[in-house]
Amino acid sequence: MRASRFLLTAVSHLDSAARPPKRFARRRAISVVIPTQNRRELISRAIDSVRAQTRPAGEIIVVDDGSTDDTARFVAETYPDVRVLRQENRGVSAARNAGIRAAEGELIAFLDSDDEWLPRKLERQIQAMETSPGALFCHTNEIWVRNGRRVNPMKKHEKFGGRIFEKALPLCVISPSSVLVDRLLFDEVGLFDESLPACEDYDLWLRVCARFPVLFVDEPLIVKHGGHEDQLSRRHWGMDRFRIQALRKILAERDLPDGYRRAAEAMLAQKLEIFSRGARKRELESLHG
Repeated sequence: MRASRFLLTAVSHLDSAARPPKRFARRRAISVVIPTQNRRELISRAIDSVRAQTRPAGEIIVVDDGSTDDTARFVAETYPDVRVLRQENRGVSAARNAGIRAAEGELIAFLDSDDEWLPRKLERQIQAMETSPGALFCHTNEIWVRNGRRVNPMKKHEKFGGRIFEKALPLCVISPSSVLVDRLLFDEVGLFDESLPACEDYDLWLRVCARFPVLFVDEPLIVKHGGHEDQLSRRHWGMDRFRIQALRKILAERDLPDGYRRAAEAMLAQKLEIFSRGARKRELESLHG
């Protein structure tokens, strides 16, 4: 493995409570959390990609968020080694949080049920985290597939490592399916916000990036599949309204550094203007509709 494959960030400035180097002295267990709703036809691809990892996970937890297509029974019967949690439909944030609370591993990875991992995903991330003891968060590059065809992400979706708070302000630049997290991080920043029906990942990553640097493995290790009718971006108009909520939350934090605060305030003003224009356009279209 060449060091150039990883964009690693020094973490010596993290406080001692968040730097547990002894945890790297032994093989740390990984819990994989897969939230799902009505994805019976897709979830096998996700689970199989976890089971094919060169660095095996300690457990796979599927959280069924009120499916009506027998997803939970299908998983339980097809994959008896997978833990299946069932809950009433409460949204993806509540499903991920339920998985985090139930997880036994020291490291937690998320995988959306319509995505898949490439075989060395966990291996590469563990190598990166061991190279930078004390790191609490690692994400990777990705491959995009839309309606069965590979597409190139736009420049605005470019991934980075290090202190990336300002880069994370315009839109979500970290894919949940790419993340490997030391569960200590959640003690510092909290869990996913269950009041947000969308952009819950944007909200959590802002809280993470406001406090910590992130590791980035600059190698495509996940495949993100898009184009489904049930994707959150298709269910909710004006996704910026949820980003506005997240920005207001982060600005309410007293210890947000001044430079980050100014950048967040500028982004909030920009998104309020964009959302206002979009709302006026929708209103006019409905009147003439």
